[in-house]
Amino acid sequence: MAYWLFKTEPDTFSIDTLRTQKVSCWEGVRNYQARNMMRDQVKVGDFVLIYHSSCKNVGVAGIAKVVREAYPDHFQFDP
Repeated sequence: MAYWLFKTEPDTFSIDTLRTQKVSCWEGVRNYQARNMMRDQVKVGDFVLIYHSSCKNVGVAGIAKVVREAYPDHFQFDP
């Protein structure tokens, strides 16, 4: 088991959105190093600290658990 820090902007995707949806994919990752890390190192059962940036209350907003292995982003070819 490992712990990861995933950054998001709450205007785009917040911990409250995840709380409502229960399960969600982490989409829109365009940085190759981050994508490769998610693909190769993040495993089912790992914990993720959800970090809110670009907002009034910057910092860790909650914790989530990885429930599925990585798969290709279904928006990877969107401009």
